[in-house]
This record gives sequence, C-alpha cells and structure tokens, in this order.
Amino acid sequence: MSRHVLVIGEALVDVVHRGDGRIDESPGGSPANVALALGRLGDTAHFLTQLGDDPHGQQVREWLTKAGVRVTSSATTRTATATAHLDDSGSARYEFDISWSLDEAAPAGSDDVGIVHTGSIAALMDPGAAVVRAHLTAMRETSLITYDPNVRPALLPDRRRAVADVESFVGLADLVKASDEDLAWLYPGIDLLDVARSWLQQGPSVIVVTKGASGAFAVTRDGVTHVPGRQVEVVDTVGAGDTFMSALIHGLLDLGLDSAESREKLRRIDGSCLAELLRFSARAAAVTVSRPGADPPLLGELATLAPG
Repeated sequence: MSRHVLVIGEALVDVVHRGDGRIDESPGGSPANVALALGRLGDTAHFLTQLGDDPHGQQVREWLTKAGVRVTSSATTRTATATAHLDDSGSARYEFDISWSLDEAAPAGSDDVGIVHTGSIAALMDPGAAVVRAHLTAMRETSLITYDPNVRPALLPDRRRAVADVESFVGLADLVKASDEDLAWLYPGIDLLDVARSWLQQGPSVIVVTKGASGAFAVTRDGVTHVPGRQVEVVDTVGAGDTFMSALIHGLLDLGLDSAESREKLRRIDGSCLAELLRFSARAAAVTVSRPGADPPLLGELATLAPG
C-alpha cells in the first residue's frame, strides 16, 4: 500500500487584510495547502510547484518541509502572492500577482505515487496548466487522480474557457471536490446536484460538493450521500476547502484506494463509507476555520473531536 501522494500546483504567499486592520503574511496557495495538510495528517506528500529564489520562496519551502512535505520546484523570478480582503464573516476576496509554468520532466519517484492531486490556478493558467494536464494523463495509468477546481474568478475573465478547462480535468479525475461557490460561478443558475451529476457522466467515480456551514454531499452512480455541517466559531475560511480536500485524500488511502488498480473499488464505494469520509473531512475543515489562516490540523487533533 502506498501513502505517497503527489500534489501538483501553485504555491504563493497570502497577504491577508483583516477586518480589524491587521495585515498578515503567510504561505499558501490551494495545492500547497493540500500538500501541507496531507503532511500533517501523516501521509507522504511530494509537492511539484514553482517558486522564486527569494524570501517568499524560502518562507514557503520552510513551511512545507516542516510538515514533512518534499518540495520540487521550477524556477521563477519571484514567488507569487495573493492578497485576501476578509469581510465581517471571515470570507475572503482575492487579488493575485502570479505567473505559472512548470518543467515538463516527469516528477521524480512517480512510479510510487498512489494518488495525484491538482487544482485551482495550476489547472487553469497556461503555460503551466498544459504541463499539469500532461502529467495527470500519463500518471493516470498507475495512480488515482483527484481534482479541486477552486476557481479564482479574478484570474478567469472568460467563463466559457474556464468551464471547458475545468471539464477537461474533471474528465481525467477519479474524485472531484468542488465548492458551491465554484459551481455557482462556473454554471450560474444551474442546480448544484445537476452539475455534479453531469460531471459524473464525464468519467469520475465520485463528485463531492461542499456547502460551507450547510454541509456537503457526494454523488456516485448509486445515488447521493449528504452530511450536515459542523457548528463552529469561524475565524476565517482561508484554507478550509483545501483541508477538506486533503482529508478526502487521506480517507481514500485509509480505505486502501491507493493506485489505478483501486479505480473500480472507488466506483463501487457504498454510501455509509462515503458518509464517514465526508464527516471526517468536515471535521478537519472545521478545525481550520476555527483558527486564522491556512492552519490545518494534525491527525491527533481530529481524534479528540466528536465524530458527528
């Protein structure tokens, strides 16, 4: 059994403007947050990204390696930044200073990867997105693929192009996780469940849709599984969806779903097993929203929480 997960995607530094006037800087980026959270959950995470040889890049590297993440990065002139403005509820609005490219060489140690994950800017911004797609296409022969579109509208002025790009990655994935906000932007006016069912027809075995405090649901060919949200005092929502995604991946590994050979088993996953996977992921995300920034829990912290 391989607990080796390859995460491919952007890393950056979040510059967070809080409602009380404070400005905090911390490492982030959706795929980087997923890699960090996997490391904290005890999985072997390898992160393929792009970083500058600058103070921000060094900050990101130290943050990830402290969690046990192995980082391989393509060079760039400066590390990307995302400026987040938080409203009174803790929700974030982002502005980005980012470019994205990636070396085309196959990731080192790719033969031992059980699950490959990507999402967000890395799968939508060229020229890097084309390289990510090529890596996933090649590695799908041996690994399960997970994907989180985590769309950033500020970087996606062309909605039609974004939908086409997102759907191309949906078609490569075995499990897709998207937020209600993602789907509302990509498919305005269309019911969330209808979108999830249409994505399911494009190839994945499981589509998970998160709805913040309202819970989450998963769609498979056997039906729909719902779980309620957890009551928690929200500090901010930065990194919550990424924590949920990492917990889904961790849960797949716990179920022995750790290679392309597991694809059929994932396709047949039963509702009770799926519900527990969603509840575990919601517990992890609840910890993240209860404290500032993308600060996902250690596995031991989750063991102390009520299972509901």
